[in-house]
Order: sequence, then C-alpha cells, then structure tokens
Amino acid sequence: MIKRHVRRLVTVVAVVAAAPLTVTAAVAEPAIDWGPCPGGGGKFGVECATLDVPVNWSEPHGRTMTLMLGRLKAEGHAEGNVLVAFGGPAGGYVQGLRDYVGESYGELRRRMNVVTWDIRGGPGNLGMSTPLLRCDWRMAAVPPYPRNEAEYERLTTANRADAEKCRDTDPELFDNMDSASHARDMEAIRHALGEPKLNFYGASYAGFFGQAYARLFPHRVRTMVLDGTWNHSTRSWHAELAALAQDNERTLRRFFDWCATNTSCALHGSDVSHRWREVTATADRQPIPAPAVGASYSGRDLRALGLSAALRGQERWGKLAEAIRDAEHGDASGFAPAGARVPYPSAPAPGAVECLDWPRAGSHRHLSAITDRLHRTAPHVGASAPLPMNLLRCEGWPTPVTNPPRPLPRHLPPLLGTGAWNEFDAVSRVVAQVPGSGSVRHEAAGHTLYFDNGCARGHIDRYLTDRIVPKPATEC
Repeated sequence: MIKRHVRRLVTVVAVVAAAPLTVTAAVAEPAIDWGPCPGGGGKFGVECATLDVPVNWSEPHGRTMTLMLGRLKAEGHAEGNVLVAFGGPAGGYVQGLRDYVGESYGELRRRMNVVTWDIRGGPGNLGMSTPLLRCDWRMAAVPPYPRNEAEYERLTTANRADAEKCRDTDPELFDNMDSASHARDMEAIRHALGEPKLNFYGASYAGFFGQAYARLFPHRVRTMVLDGTWNHSTRSWHAELAALAQDNERTLRRFFDWCATNTSCALHGSDVSHRWREVTATADRQPIPAPAVGASYSGRDLRALGLSAALRGQERWGKLAEAIRDAEHGDASGFAPAGARVPYPSAPAPGAVECLDWPRAGSHRHLSAITDRLHRTAPHVGASAPLPMNLLRCEGWPTPVTNPPRPLPRHLPPLLGTGAWNEFDAVSRVVAQVPGSGSVRHEAAGHTLYFDNGCARGHIDRYLTDRIVPKPATEC
C-alpha cells in the first residue's frame, strides 16, 4: 500500500447548493509531498500523492475519501500547474497520464506541471482513488421508447432496480457522484497545490466538470479549456437538446452531400435523404433483421447507429451507404457497431454521474413530448442522438438530479473551446456566454483535438501558459 503523501486539508468550508458562488475552501499552505506511484511512474515518470476530501461536500466534517493524484513535473522551472481530465466519466486519469498521453505535454511541460487525479467512485472500477463505487459497470442496450404509461412504468421500475443495486453498496458516495462534486474536488486540489487560481483542461465529459467549476468558483478560474464537450450551461435544457439534434442533423446531411458528389458511394445518383427516411420508416413499422449479429433493428436503432457511423466521417461513410442499401433489401447487419459486445445502441450503466447531471422527463407525457419535438426538429435523427437517448436510462433513478444545467456566471475570464466539426457547435454554445472567449475548429470528424491536432495543441498550450486567446472559430 502506498504511503499517503498529502496531509488532510485542515480547513475546508463546503460549497453548498444554496449559495454556490460565495463559499470557498481554504488551506494554509501547499500540502502536497509527491512520491512514487503505485506500480511505478510509467514511461513518463509520473509522481503520485493522495488527498482526502469529504464524500459529501455539504458535510465537510463527515466521512472522507481519498483521491489519487498524478503529476508530470515541468522540465524546467514550473510557473504553475495545469489540472487535466480526460473525459469518461471514468476514473483512470493517472494511468492515462502515466502510460498513454504524457508525451503530448512536451511543450506545456517546459513551463507548467501537468496534474491529474482519479475521480471519485471510479466509475468502471478504474483508478486508485478510494473507496470505489462497487457496481456492475457495463454497456447496456438503450431501452425502447415507452409507447404508453404501462411501458413507461416498466422502464422506470427496471432503471430504479438497476441503480439501487449499485447505490446499496455505498449510498452516500452514489448520491455524490455528480459533476459538481467532481468540481469541488478540483477546488480542493487547487488549494492543495497552493495555486491562487485554476488552470484546467477538460476533454469530452470532463468538460461538464469544468462548467460546474466555473459556476461554483468563477473567481478562481485563470484558464479553462473545454475540448470536444457538450453544453451543460444553458437556461433551457429542452432548447439545448433541440440544438444537439440539429447538430447531428447537419452531420447526417454531410454524409448525404458526400454521396451526392462521390461516385464511390453505393447510393450515388439517388436521393439519399429520401432513401434514409424510407428505410428508417420501414424499420419503425417492422424491425429489420441483422443476422450477422443476431439482432433486429428498429427505426430508432438505425437512426442511432447510422448517426454513430456518420460522426466518424468519410472513413465510415462508404460502409454506411452500403449498410443502407443492404437494409433496403432486408439485411441491416451493416449497421452493427464493430467489436461491440452489445449490438444495439448502448449507454454506460448505471449512469452514476450522468443521471445526476441530466434533467429527466419524469413522466410518459413529458418524455413523449420531448421525443416528438426532436423528431420534428431533426427528422433524419430525431431523439436518437446520444444525450437524448441516454436520458431513457435515468428515468426512475432513485437519487434526484443534483447538478442541473445552468448558465455560466458573469465575470469569468475568457474560456477556450475546441472541437472537430461534429462537436464544435456544442462547445461554442458554452464559451460564447463569456465575453472575449476563443475557439478552435478542425474541419474533420473526430473527438477532442489536443492529442491528435498539433495546431490546436499549440493554441491550447499558449492559452494555458500566457492566456493568449485565439479568435473565435480559428481553423486548425
């Protein structure tokens, strides 16, 4: 067992939901004594430490848990620290820094330490923070849309039973897994590092952690990068769901346009949009068999799986066209996700973080209204985009939403949003709330930019070190 290298914070004042913008935490001095990591520092020489924080931040003197921290030291004199989180929500950030992504920080480490942590609870039994939330983590098929009240009741009953199996292992931790709790952990890490203000890079779902931090501690933000994330900072969640559906509609239309101009497309020379609507409508009436994977796909399944393929860009568009053609002839096997254990559209289960962050319909009537509205807004994808569909897993959840979407506060410093074309619009809706913010866009499909796009990485590094903000929609 590793020796604990961080003293427990002596003075912690919790941030409570009733007054999220006015309460802070405090430590007298930097409290970290870095040492060897369990299992070693890997090929990049990561150092480790631990930090005790409250399980429930509204009870700061109650039960505590231990976060595992990892650090890549600056190669020269460190001007400060950058806290990084790689998405998920999963817990193994320290291993990721140690074994996979450390080399990407070569330029940043000329001036800054790079710090990460294994997030509370796991999830997925990943990471070295303790305790882990002991759950049967898996990818589970997204349930069908309930057609009536009876089916909705069966959905909520099944979801509640699934979640309670997990919650019963540690109710207090389960109820405090939202992105706001992760943000409060980030504030504790900032204090332990002795940093007056936070520098943060958050990829994918970790962008929700950053947005929660910006709402809770706006005066503690120095720089914040949101890379390939979604908008959790909106006045109207319904409007944001519609905007996400429209984003995905544009993605599918890119595929249609590609087929119209590319003679290699199996559907070239025809109205691809019309053929797509026809085959999904056929599957709505009677699911189309996919014998290669032992499944049958409804129209909702085809929309979700087709969108997933379209999001991967031209590398997948040829196969998608062939899948549509084959489904028209009664075989939808081409839509099956490659290598997936679950051949249907799937989502993480239980959604211990997501279901505390995302508003729920709460009734069959409201759920039907949401799905009907999205189908009108985006007729080619409807409610089959990842977030709207995954909401089905949260109906009937035993713990209420504790971190609902809210707009970002005023007086934040300029933020930086980055993303490929299929995610740029969503992250732009976040940073556009803050005057002076910048954004970087890559004209290709993908997910996040820092680790694969040197141009974007250069802009991000300059922003984190010198607060040089690129212009909105800078192309990389």
